[in-house]
This record gives sequence, C-alpha cells and structure tokens, in this order.
Amino acid sequence: MKTLRDPLVRHLAIAVALKLAVLCALWWVFIRDERVSVDIDRAAAHLVVSGASVDAPSRPTPPSGAQP
Repeated sequence: MKTLRDPLVRHLAIAVALKLAVLCALWWVFIRDERVSVDIDRAAAHLVVSGASVDAPSRPTPPSGAQP
C-alpha cells in the first residue's frame, strides 16, 4: 500500500478530511438541535394498508401502449 509520502494519497487524504470536517460542521449548525416528535397513532395509521390484502399483492398495470 502507498504511504502518505505519495502526493496523490496525501491530497486525497486531505480532501476527505476537509469534506468530513465540512459535513460535521454543517450537521452541528443546522441539524443537531432538530427533533422529530412521533405520534404512535399517526405512525400506525400511516403504516396500515387499508383495503389491500397482504396475501395477494396487486400486479402492476403496464403503461399504455406497451408491447407484450
């Protein structure tokens, strides 16, 4: 494996480190304090599939003009 003395490896390592630092800074500034409240009833209603059978999934319809 190439060592950090190789200029390409050093350049790539610096670029990855800078990108990681920028992503961490963006997360820290914009996302860190955001919280999502979860309502159990709303989540359950969202996950329930009304009127569809789990045993027999519906087949997708082909687009109009599709050739067999």
